[in-house]
Amino acid sequence: MKSYQKLRTAGPQPAACRVEEEGAGPMPTSHGKLAPWWVGSGLLVAAVLLSATTVWVLRQVSEGWPGPALPPKCLLVPESHRFDCYPERHVVVTQELCESRGCCFIETALLAGAKRGVPWCFYPPDFPSYTLESLNQTALGMVGLLVRRKKAYYPRDIEMLRLDVEFETDTRLHIKITDAANPRYEVPLEVPRAMKRAENPIYSLDFSRDPFGLLLRRRATGTVLLNTTVAPLIFADQFLQIATLLPSTFLYGLGEHRGPLLHSLDWSTLTLWARDVPPTESFNLYGAHPFYLLMEEGGDAHGVFLLNSNAMEVALQPAPALTWRTIGGVLDFYIFLGPDPNMVIQQYQQVIGFPAMPPLWALGFHLCRWGYGSSNETWQTARAMRNYQIPQDAQWNDIDYMDGYRDFTVDPQKFASLPSLVEDLHKHGQRYVMILDPGISSTNPHGSYWPFDEGLRRGLFLNTTQGQPLIGQVWPGFTAFADFSNSDTQQWWLENLQRFHAHVPFDGLWIDMNEPSNFMDGSEDGCPPGELDSPPYLPAVLGGSLSAKTVCASAKQKASVHYNLHNLYGLMEAKATASALIQIRGKRPFVISRSTFPSQGQYSGHWLGDNRSQWKDMYYSIPGLLSFSLFGIPLVGADICGFSGSTSEELCTRWMQLGAFYPFARNHNTQNEKAQDPTVFSPAARTAMKDVLLTRYSLLPFLYTLFHRAHLQGDTVARPLFFEFPRDVATLGLDRQFLWGRSLLVTPVLEPGVDSVMGYVPRGVWYDFYTGSSVNSSGEMLKMSAPLEHLNLHVREGAILPTQKPETTSEATRRNPLRLIVALSQSGTAWGDLFWDDGDSLGTFERGSYSYLVFNVTQNIFTSTVLHASAEATEVTIGTLSIFGVREPPSKVLLNGQEKPFSYLGNQVLTVSDLGLSLSQGFTLQWL
Repeated sequence: MKSYQKLRTAGPQPAACRVEEEGAGPMPTSHGKLAPWWVGSGLLVAAVLLSATTVWVLRQVSEGWPGPALPPKCLLVPESHRFDCYPERHVVVTQELCESRGCCFIETALLAGAKRGVPWCFYPPDFPSYTLESLNQTALGMVGLLVRRKKAYYPRDIEMLRLDVEFETDTRLHIKITDAANPRYEVPLEVPRAMKRAENPIYSLDFSRDPFGLLLRRRATGTVLLNTTVAPLIFADQFLQIATLLPSTFLYGLGEHRGPLLHSLDWSTLTLWARDVPPTESFNLYGAHPFYLLMEEGGDAHGVFLLNSNAMEVALQPAPALTWRTIGGVLDFYIFLGPDPNMVIQQYQQVIGFPAMPPLWALGFHLCRWGYGSSNETWQTARAMRNYQIPQDAQWNDIDYMDGYRDFTVDPQKFASLPSLVEDLHKHGQRYVMILDPGISSTNPHGSYWPFDEGLRRGLFLNTTQGQPLIGQVWPGFTAFADFSNSDTQQWWLENLQRFHAHVPFDGLWIDMNEPSNFMDGSEDGCPPGELDSPPYLPAVLGGSLSAKTVCASAKQKASVHYNLHNLYGLMEAKATASALIQIRGKRPFVISRSTFPSQGQYSGHWLGDNRSQWKDMYYSIPGLLSFSLFGIPLVGADICGFSGSTSEELCTRWMQLGAFYPFARNHNTQNEKAQDPTVFSPAARTAMKDVLLTRYSLLPFLYTLFHRAHLQGDTVARPLFFEFPRDVATLGLDRQFLWGRSLLVTPVLEPGVDSVMGYVPRGVWYDFYTGSSVNSSGEMLKMSAPLEHLNLHVREGAILPTQKPETTSEATRRNPLRLIVALSQSGTAWGDLFWDDGDSLGTFERGSYSYLVFNVTQNIFTSTVLHASAEATEVTIGTLSIFGVREPPSKVLLNGQEKPFSYLGNQVLTVSDLGLSLSQGFTLQWL
């Protein structure tokens, strides 16, 4: 009997790789004895599993097995290690169907205490897979040939596969499996090409020859990160599957879904297929991100990215294990070894691209609703915000500004004053953003609607298999869909935007409905028969069809069929939109997109879609924004106060407090619901909302610097607590709090009717952001006072936060003096930095048109060091230093050696004001 095996190697190994094989035959690397497959999880685990299985088998025998006799090989597979051989939904899996695939069948529902989700039909240990026939060294790694001698059960099995392994860096491994004989669709994403083989990889790679499998280990700990020998590799034309054991249950990522940050491995399936649906647990949502981060025992982390854009699902089970299933393309994996979670995300973005640097105004407060009804009503809202002196950087409009919901038009009656409104916003240092959809109205008389006429003339729309524009239905009625995979479409999109901008000089664009969404399934004529629209295997997509509420998978695009490109539609539109904005405005583009795919942070931010005005929606926004931090899209937020349904004053106040700390902060509301902008609430609620927005605006220098670090090296902005405390297991499931950067802890209230909140405070000293009072935590849950007007913010010891006196726009705020908040560590040290430029120009860092300062404290001396200076820095001053944690009252304070007045409070806060120091000049401040 051939069993799933892993190799154990004796002797030396070449550069991070070993091969073990069964039988003789020349192989280019060393080989050793084979062991049973479960050794990959450790002999101890195997022993426990076997003993548990033995007890279970004996119990079945003693109690009388309810079904036909089972082969012993099936009984040897522990329940948690059953890999689904019949994952099709809407099929009642019988023993006959299961055994026709050569698999084991145990009807677990008949067993007492059986868990929901355990597959009845699963692979036996000897299920046929591929054999590693040859493996040869290359300059960057290895190339191998995989051969399947017995067909699996999906059509067009590919018998010979090519295996490419590249040791790209010491912390990045690239493994690709594809058809050895014929080219296949691959994601058109630019990825870095390694020029030489990694010299000192922190990983080692083993192979099993027959059946083929990979074992990836972390050298420092010996932890097995991947073990694909646990289930067969299947590679058919429209069904690709590979499974692996996982070294722990702490798994994150795999978007876009609604749920806790930490995934459940209790027989759950995550589907990746872009879909327009209000965020709901267990549904596939707007974007597709086939990337996961896993925290290992002991605090190390690694990440895995499958570069594949086809419909897919990821099945999780308590072994712990994970199975990738996709219905096209190739298996193209990048593995990132960290070893800490921050480094994993940086390494991931080195492959997909670092996010764009947003303009400063993008980090201000944005206000929108569907249903303003007119430009005058929109204008009235912006004026009311100014009258109450509530910060606002951008006013938005939803589709009601359009004429008949057609792109690039304005309702001539209700929105006639829109150009004047935009002019007024600009005069007040504010910006204007409007919505665009990719569905182009197709029913206007010829010659009356240039976007459709010209797109049709140039052949820029998605086509049916018959070569005619595919017609669906969206807001304007019947529509054609722009094909953004065609470079000519990008030019047409630019021309449309140029024509519109000449009339309404918008500053940013909101691209919606770009899954793409369709109010019909497929098209006005449905979808044709065939294996693109009705594939042999359908992942667990909402609606039970690839065309549910979108276009036909068989639709033709310039780059490929929609079957392959669907999950890329939002990315391609975002890329075209960002490029057009740069050409039109000559400044940093601001784009917010609903559908997303890896690399999109280079072109757009994201909002979490059509949420509801409910407390649970407010909570779910936190794991949502933290997940997108992992995906390399740091400019992310949810609709503050909820989009659909009617908010309450308490909910909206609490949500404004949380939303003030979304990296992208926008209050947005649907039509036919009461207004929910800050001006419509009671004076107490309005003041609480205004105060928290002023707090956000005071922190813009800190937030802007975090975005610079994201753009430069892939740091996260909003960050889970476990990123900073990876060895504190109490942080691994926390998703009701988050950090900005390393050092600002946000603990929002997420429940009604309370005036306190429980929050986890990691070990160390933390300072109240507002008062500087300290708490010394042992790593514990603490009860924090939280009256309706208060959001709990804490600064981590050892941090220096650059802040600024806030105004009602980012433009006005940036002219004010800076206040540096110093949070001393227990050893009296602190560190911080500040990136400063004009806030809007393209490529300021790349051109050297910026200032960068580093602040540090040691031995009671604060030092500001200017590492790079530009003209903008001369216009700003540092006004105040607030130093938290000064244990003894100083007798004097010296600024560059000269005495300065100061104040010292009983909660150990030292404040030195009226400094008047130019940002472009370094200085020292000492207290004695």
